[in-house]
Amino acid sequence: MTNTEDITGLEAIHLAALDSNVRFITAVAGYPMTAVADYFFENKESIDYDIHWFTNEKAAMEAALGASVTGRRSIVMVKHVGMNVLSDPLMTAMMHTIGSGLVILAGDDPAAKASQNEQDSRFYGAISETATFDPSTPQDAYDSLNRAFELSEEAKVPIIMRITDRLEKEIQKVSRLQANSKTKTEEMVLDRNIWKLTMHGKHQRFHIESEPLLIHEAENSRFNHISIKEGNVGIISSGYPSLIVDEILSTQLVYSSYSHLSLGMVSPFPEKLVKRFIDQHERILVVEESEPFIESHISTCCEKVLGKRTCHLPFSMVEKEHVDFAFENIDNDTVSKYTEIQTILSRGSRPMCSDCPFMPLYNVLHDIRPVAGDMGCSIRTAPDPLNAVDTGFALGGAISTACGFPGKGIAVIGDFGLAHSGIIGLINAVEGGFDILAIILQNDVAAMTGGQSAPDLKNVVKALVPDTTCVNIDEMQDLEGKETCSEIIKGMIQKKLDTKGVSVIYIEGKCTKQ
Repeated sequence: MTNTEDITGLEAIHLAALDSNVRFITAVAGYPMTAVADYFFENKESIDYDIHWFTNEKAAMEAALGASVTGRRSIVMVKHVGMNVLSDPLMTAMMHTIGSGLVILAGDDPAAKASQNEQDSRFYGAISETATFDPSTPQDAYDSLNRAFELSEEAKVPIIMRITDRLEKEIQKVSRLQANSKTKTEEMVLDRNIWKLTMHGKHQRFHIESEPLLIHEAENSRFNHISIKEGNVGIISSGYPSLIVDEILSTQLVYSSYSHLSLGMVSPFPEKLVKRFIDQHERILVVEESEPFIESHISTCCEKVLGKRTCHLPFSMVEKEHVDFAFENIDNDTVSKYTEIQTILSRGSRPMCSDCPFMPLYNVLHDIRPVAGDMGCSIRTAPDPLNAVDTGFALGGAISTACGFPGKGIAVIGDFGLAHSGIIGLINAVEGGFDILAIILQNDVAAMTGGQSAPDLKNVVKALVPDTTCVNIDEMQDLEGKETCSEIIKGMIQKKLDTKGVSVIYIEGKCTKQ
C-alpha cells in the first residue's frame, strides 16, 4: 500500500475507480452526484474509462449492464431519487446475473439541500437483496469501492455504495494499492447458462448461490468496525455519522466507556454481528441518517434500542450537536424534544432568478389553478410571491399529473424533465385522449443540476402533438416588453384551453445563468 497526500472522499472514489480498472461510467446529473461526475469528466484520461451523461437513470443503468455483460467494469452515478427510476433493471439484474463488476454510486441528500425528498438509499439494498456499502471516511470509500467490484463479480450482481456530500468533502490520508498490486481484472462476460433456467429458477439460483456470498460478506466485512469497551452502552452507526461518533468518543472522556459498532456494510443486514454486539450491552443507541434503517432492523428484537423513534436523534441529517444531546439523554427511554418544522421563511428563500426569461409566463400562471409543476426551476415558483405552480412530485411527472386534473389540465415542464421521462407522459396523454395543455420550457440546459445540456425534442413534440405552438420568449420580450409579453402568453394559454385534446406551447428562452 502507498499513502496519498490528504485527499477528499470524492478524490478517493476516483482513485478507487482507477485502481479497480473501471472502463465504463454513466451518470445522471443531480446533487450530490453532479460534483462526482464532473470530477471524473475533468480527470479523465483516454486510456482509463469512457464516461457519459445520461438524461435518465434507467437508461444509465441499462447501458452499464451492457458494459458489464460484455466484460467491462462499470459505475452508475445517480442521486438518491434516481434510484427509484433505476430500480426496474436493478431488480431483474439481481436474478439475471451480470459479467464484470457493476457498482451503483447512490448520492443521498440528508436535509434535502437540493432534492425533493430525503429518501434513504440503504432501503434499495434491502428491497433488491444486494450488498450495500455505507462508508464513513475517504479511506473506507476507497477500500469499499475496490471490494464492491470484487464482490459484484463473485456474486454476479450489481452492488450499491451510498455516499453523501459530507463524505465527498471529508479529507484524509488514504492508503492506496501499489501499482503492482492493483486489481487485475479478467473480462468476465455473461454466462449464457442462465438461460437454461426459468424465471423462477433464476430466483432460486440467486438465493442458493449469490445471497449466501453476500450474507457472509456482510457478517464478516472488514468495513464493519467494532470497538468494545467496559461500559454498558453500545453505539451502532453507519455512514458519515460514524465519523461524528468516533470524534466524540475519542475527545470526551465521559463517554470513553461506550462501545461502538460502525457498519460500513448495511445490506444484507449483519444480524449475527449486531446481535452479538447488542447482547454485550444494556442500552443501544443507533446513530444514522436519514431514516431509521438500522433501528428498524433491531427494534423488534431489542427493547433497549434508542434512536430516532425515541426522539434521541432527529430524522434527516445528523450533526454533532444531535449526538451530544443523545449521549446526554442516554439513560432516558424517550425524550421530549421539540422539533421546529423547517419553513421557507426559517431556512431562507431560494427564489427564481429575477432575470429568468420565463418570468412573464409565471406571472400569468399566478392566477390559474391548478397547474402541475415539475422538478426543474419551475418548482421554485410554487411559494410566495409567484404562486405559479401547485404540484411537484417527480422529475418528468408534470404532464401525467395534469392528466388527472378535471377539465383541461395544465402542466409546466422543462426540456430536461421532458427528456428524462416527461415524454412518456406526453405520449400517454395523446394515446389516452386526455385534455391537457403542456407548456414546455426549453433553455437547453439542466439549469438546477450543473448546466448539463438537454436534448432538443421540439420536432418530436410537434410530430406527437399537431396543436403545438412554438415561441421564442427572448425575442418576444425584446419586441414587445415584459408586460405585453405576459398578455400575449395569457391569450395563447386561453386559446389552447378552449381547444379539446392535447395542446402544447413550446417556449424557448436562454437561461441567464449560462
